[in-house]
Amino acid sequence: MTVLLFAAVVAQAQSPFRLEKTIPLPGVEGRFEHLAVDALAKRVFAAALGNNSVEIVDAGAGKRVQSLTGMHEPQGIAIAADIRKIYVANGKDGKVRIYDAATFKPAGEVEMGEDADNVRYDAAHKTIWVAYADGALGAINVATGKRAGDIHVDAHPESFQIEKSGARVFVNVPDAGEIEVVDRDKKTVLAKWAVKGAAANFPMALDEANHRLFAGCRKPAKVLVFDMESGKVASEFACSGDTDDVYYDAARKRLYVAGGEGFLEAFAQKSANEYQSLGKIATAAGARTGVYSPDLNRFFLAVPHRGNQGAEIRVYTVE
Repeated sequence: MTVLLFAAVVAQAQSPFRLEKTIPLPGVEGRFEHLAVDALAKRVFAAALGNNSVEIVDAGAGKRVQSLTGMHEPQGIAIAADIRKIYVANGKDGKVRIYDAATFKPAGEVEMGEDADNVRYDAAHKTIWVAYADGALGAINVATGKRAGDIHVDAHPESFQIEKSGARVFVNVPDAGEIEVVDRDKKTVLAKWAVKGAAANFPMALDEANHRLFAGCRKPAKVLVFDMESGKVASEFACSGDTDDVYYDAARKRLYVAGGEGFLEAFAQKSANEYQSLGKIATAAGARTGVYSPDLNRFFLAVPHRGNQGAEIRVYTVE
């Protein structure tokens, strides 16, 4: 017991994360899916899938602002900051609900398809991308609010990342044991990279400067580092278990991993192929969903209600 306690204290002492505040979410039940940050308004949006709501908190004031109800298993959230709109994908009814970012009033909806999940905003092309169904990325034109075509992949897409310096989108397809590379302009599949030596590759992050893609895996708990040009695994390292979110901090050259086994962990990027743990901080069981905001220099972690632990958003300063 003493050894375990000492190890936990040492790990926390070495971690670059410092718990700044907790924001209680009383009455919120079930698991969280994805989070998004409106850096301009300093607000965090949490898809409380099990509660059929989106919880909105004021990161500065440290309080809940509002709950958006009437959802049907909300999963992905994207903030289109330039047009001040919020897009929420609902897995059960397949709708993407749109809200005004200032008033939170409904601003439309788009029928997407079953299991509408991750959502990303391509600001350069004014397009919302949604992962859904048994193998599709659907596009929504934000100017018209209409669907603008699909890209088909081999199974349900989980996390996907949009390349800023080109036309590629990288898609985790865990049920197919792949990462698929697609062209968002031509809406075609360019390549399929086999995920070997691990499975359940759900979260993903990009380091475009070094041409590296990070795929967080759960079986076993590790991060696979892919060369974005060759599709080969350039490096791999163990991480906290049950990860659902990984983020690359380009300014500090670090990777942040949220693990549902109860840890938030940071890794230093020594080179494109070399990574070293900076320590991990104990969080809570099931707290695997988070979001890092470089603009606010904060990592926001969603903690579900389990036993005596109430639902809340934890705010960590990155040091």
